Amino acid sequence: MIDFIRQFFLDLYEVAPRWNFIFFHDPVQWERVVEGFWVTLELSVACVIFSVLIGIVGAWAQGSPNRVLRAVVQGYIQFFRNTPPFVQLLFFYFALGQFTPTYSPDGWLEVPVITNVGWAIISLSFFAGAFNVEIFRSGIEAVPDSTKEAAEALGFNRLQTYIYIVFPLAFRVSLPALNNNLVNLVKTTTQALAIAVPELLYQFVGIWNDYPSAMYPSLTMVFLIYIGLVGILVFSMHRWEKAMRIPGYGL
Repeated sequence: MIDFIRQFFLDLYEVAPRWNFIFFHDPVQWERVVEGFWVTLELSVACVIFSVLIGIVGAWAQGSPNRVLRAVVQGYIQFFRNTPPFVQLLFFYFALGQFTPTYSPDGWLEVPVITNVGWAIISLSFFAGAFNVEIFRSGIEAVPDSTKEAAEALGFNRLQTYIYIVFPLAFRVSLPALNNNLVNLVKTTTQALAIAVPELLYQFVGIWNDYPSAMYPSLTMVFLIYIGLVGILVFSMHRWEKAMRIPGYGL
């Protein structure tokens, strides 16, 4: 930490003890904040990637001629969309986690193959993926039938039509709604606190438990950091929307 920043917050603490930004003048607490930030970033990136992949595959399966496959996808959507993500997180970690295999790296302690971070990624990805399936489905339905028929007339099979024609157009149509869902997903990563994932909120709660005078500064920093993270995501998505603009297609 830069010396004048450390000294400024030390002086502030002496003048106003309730505003103890201890993470700016204590190297140990600063390391906790940095670790929490990186875990939040890794969690957000992993969940965004997996949820989008789930959405793409699920939207394709929803249009399948196989009735059983469509029913499975519909059941998945209803299950994850109609139950709270917090309950899903606890269910995955505490209930399903009991059935996952373990290993013993030192011969004494049994460690589960899927860690709490892994369960958080799985649970939150499936939750956001259910919404992404519906978002991509609405995008696919916005593609004119004449476009699909033209692809079939050129000899494309269903998978080729989906990959090369339908999905690129549907993806562009889906971007605004996808943007909203991904922003919501990044904010939902704070719920991983419940299964002791050392993300940003977990670290700040730990700091103000150890130093009660740091409660207000910790909450302020959590707000500011998430505003910054979400702002970067929204800005990037808007730039992406403009880059993928389709002239003459109404987008």
